[in-house]
Amino acid sequence: MTRTAIALYSGGLDSTLAIRLMQEQGVNVHAIHFTSPFFGVSPDTDSGKYDARTGAEMLSVPLTIMNLGQEYLEILRKPCHGYGKAINPCIDCHIYFLQKARELMISTGADFVITGEVLGQRPMSQRKDALRVVERDCGLEGLLLRPLSARFLTPTTPEIEGWVDREKLPLIKGRTRKEQIRLAAELGVNEYPTPAGGCLLTEVSYASKVRDIFGHSEKLKARDFRLLRIGRHFRLGAETRLIIGRDDRENTLLFDHVKEGETAFRWDEGGTPLGLLLGDANEEALQTSARILLRYTRCEKNAPARLVIVSDKDEPTFSCSNDFSAEDVERFRI
Repeated sequence: MTRTAIALYSGGLDSTLAIRLMQEQGVNVHAIHFTSPFFGVSPDTDSGKYDARTGAEMLSVPLTIMNLGQEYLEILRKPCHGYGKAINPCIDCHIYFLQKARELMISTGADFVITGEVLGQRPMSQRKDALRVVERDCGLEGLLLRPLSARFLTPTTPEIEGWVDREKLPLIKGRTRKEQIRLAAELGVNEYPTPAGGCLLTEVSYASKVRDIFGHSEKLKARDFRLLRIGRHFRLGAETRLIIGRDDRENTLLFDHVKEGETAFRWDEGGTPLGLLLGDANEEALQTSARILLRYTRCEKNAPARLVIVSDKDEPTFSCSNDFSAEDVERFRI
């Protein structure tokens, strides 16, 4: 009887190898890829780069792309198992991913779940004790196989029942990737992305922005986190934020993200950068935002300036003075 495994699939080398090892043993694989404001491909756009869709096509496996929403964002706010060095709740994330994989396993009639995890590769989520916690809490005890490091771990049901030959699995652990690269050549895996962190939540510089959203939002919205990828961010009030583009690409992205009721503006003489004011665009907020934005233009210090609201079809203008110092700006920076 041919068995089927659900694979957590990032598109990276480790998860690709996990799938190929199962295929070598005659196991059918159905891949699941998660996407959020912090990682993953967009389910409805093509970046043109190597990603999980490219990899799944190369491996000839069906791919389910699951966009994580409100429930997932709330887990990030208060993770049961805490954060890593930044604001990355890796253990809670893995538990959640595997719970969703378990649901797919049940709904499709698959037999078990696999991941590309490597024992000791990541300090928070890939310790032996953390791997055991994840398996226990996701509801997949005995049915979660980590092919790259399985021989260092307790045998699973697929190995005990003979669905997978444990002795044919590699012995890989630790942070070096030499063995994965050797195995990739052996299995004919010639295309895969360069190793990278992948998840923005692991970046210390990004963490302060995420904490700011957590601290000022009763209901978390994916769009707020997507916007954190763009520009410089400033907190003007409990419900008011300013984003300023850093280059032409970001200015365009910000303009494309403007929603009804939001205010996008620029210096009338210089054109760039673009500022996007989120929240109540009252006179005080608009004046403060304009003074911050002017610090990133060539407007003469302490000179009066005219700004134009480009999100209004009539493009009204208003005036302020370029009188903020660097210290003034830093008071608002997130």
